[in-house]
Amino acid sequence: MTSGTLSFFALFSAAVASMAAPAVAAEPVHCTVILDIETGKPIHRQGECDHAIYPQSTFKLPLAMMGYDKGILVDEHNPRWAYQAKFKRSEREQKATDPTIWEKDSIVWYSQEITRRLGKQAFADYIRRFDYGNRDVSGGPGGTDGLTESWLSSSLKISPDQQVDFLRRFMTGKLPISTKAVTMTQAIVPSFSAADGWTIHGKTGAGSVRNGQGKLDGSRPVGWFVGWAQKGDRKVVFARLLVDNKRHADKPISFTVRDGLIADLPKLTSNR
Repeated sequence: MTSGTLSFFALFSAAVASMAAPAVAAEPVHCTVILDIETGKPIHRQGECDHAIYPQSTFKLPLAMMGYDKGILVDEHNPRWAYQAKFKRSEREQKATDPTIWEKDSIVWYSQEITRRLGKQAFADYIRRFDYGNRDVSGGPGGTDGLTESWLSSSLKISPDQQVDFLRRFMTGKLPISTKAVTMTQAIVPSFSAADGWTIHGKTGAGSVRNGQGKLDGSRPVGWFVGWAQKGDRKVVFARLLVDNKRHADKPISFTVRDGLIADLPKLTSNR
C-alpha cells in the first residue's frame, strides 16, 4: 500500500471518527449588567456582557421610538390595526393590536407593519443614527428579510453592554428623536413591581441561535430582559441575557430571565 493510500485512509478514518463523536454542548452565556442612569457607572456587571446576539423582541423598544418619531404611532392606543391572515402568525397573535398590546403581548406582525411603513431607507437610517448594535439590517441568515426580520435570529446583533448604553442614551434624551417619541415609548413599556420599592420597566425577547447550516437550533434558546428601573429619585438601566444549551419546556426562556431579574435587581442595587 502506497504512502498516498495510507494518507487517504488516515484522513478517512479521522473524518469518520469525528462524525461518530458526540457533539459537545456549547456553554451557556450569562450576563447581567446594571448602570446608574445619571453617571453611567456600572452598579453590577457579571458574565459575558460583550457577547452580541440577536435582540429579538427587545427590538420593540427602538421600534417604538422610530414609530412615534416618524408619526406612524400616535399614542398608547393608536393606531389599532386588524390582524390579517396573510401575516401567518400563531393564534396568540391573531387579534387587533394597538401600541400597548403590541409591547405587552409581543406581537411580531405589528413590528413588521411599522418597518414596512418606515421603508428600508428610513429604517436603516434610524439604526445608524441610534448606533444600535452592529447596525446590520441586511437580513440573510435563514432567508430572513432585512426590513421585517433582521432583528429576529438574523443579521442584527447587540450585546448586553450595548443594550444598556443605548437605553441610557434613550433615558437621558441623547437619541435623535422627538420628546414625544421618548415619553410615548416610556408609556407603553410593560412595568413590574419589585421588592424594596423598585418599579421595573422592560421588554423581554426570546428566540434561538442558528446553527452552521442557518437552521434555528431549539436546544440553544436565547432569552433577554432589558429596560430601566426606578426607586424614588434613583434610576438604573439594565440588561440580562441567557443563551442556554438546553430547551426550556416549562415556560418561555425570556420569562425565566425576566422573573429572575425582577427578583434580583433590588439585591444587586442595594448599598450602591
